[in-house]
Amino acid sequence: MNRYALFLILSMLFVGSNVGIGKSIVAFVPVAILATLRFVIAIAVLWPLFSPVKMRAVKRGEWLNLFLQAFFGTFMFTLLMLNGVQRTSAVAAGVITSTIPAIVALFAWLILREKPNGRALVSIALAIAGVVTINLANGSTAAHGAHGDASGSLTGNLLILGAVCCESIYVILSRRLTQTLAPIDICAYTHLFGLFLMLPLGATALWHFDYASVPAGTWALIVWYGLSASIFSFWLWMKGIRHVPGSLAGVFSAVLPIAAAAYGIAFLGERPTLAHGIALACVVAGIVLASLRVKHVPAAAS
Repeated sequence: MNRYALFLILSMLFVGSNVGIGKSIVAFVPVAILATLRFVIAIAVLWPLFSPVKMRAVKRGEWLNLFLQAFFGTFMFTLLMLNGVQRTSAVAAGVITSTIPAIVALFAWLILREKPNGRALVSIALAIAGVVTINLANGSTAAHGAHGDASGSLTGNLLILGAVCCESIYVILSRRLTQTLAPIDICAYTHLFGLFLMLPLGATALWHFDYASVPAGTWALIVWYGLSASIFSFWLWMKGIRHVPGSLAGVFSAVLPIAAAAYGIAFLGERPTLAHGIALACVVAGIVLASLRVKHVPAAAS
């Protein structure tokens, strides 16, 4: 395994573990505060990139695209994801989040009229099957008496699915800008917009919050969450993707649900069910299938 493949694995490990880390943090810190702090931490690190000369060179249409990316991919994604993991397990959230490649393909089909091939269609179907399996399992639990927990989990799963849809829109919107702006600049500008969008929600909560009630270890997790979610995972993925074939890169997305499940089991005491296993198998199979390289056999000379 070369170092660039390792970069992609580390990126997905960070993304997957952040699902569980976010759940650990929101047990002590309100979602609005954590979301706001994430953007503050990111902007503090990315601040040197906000050059007035570079920013004046960005066209008006590009700023609109950046705002839409920020709205869906940072603001809405963060709110839906954190509210979702507050209500469901890290294992379930990780499985649902890993359907992003399939949902991107589905949206590209519906919105951009990019017709997927047969393998992509099967991948989309497997991703949908995985999400349905988890939610049907919650419905079955509710039917057998654990209505409160199951209802909360179902709501959490739907919020995570909403976050996945927002992130998929972000990916589609980013296709145009990556041709004209550096990826790290896109990251900086979208997080700046994200902070402006989040401040009206987080400012009041930040003012009235009892900071002494948060354990020191949780503050360390908040700093790590802000850095890894906004900086480290992004940089590692962009660094690795340049040197790994696109057809193979998608396979590394399968690391995400495994990392989320591992964190949930090791640090949150979660117990995966058979439904989680089936859903995970569906999603991982879909990711691998969609990423397989097709060998073209030259036609025989007539």
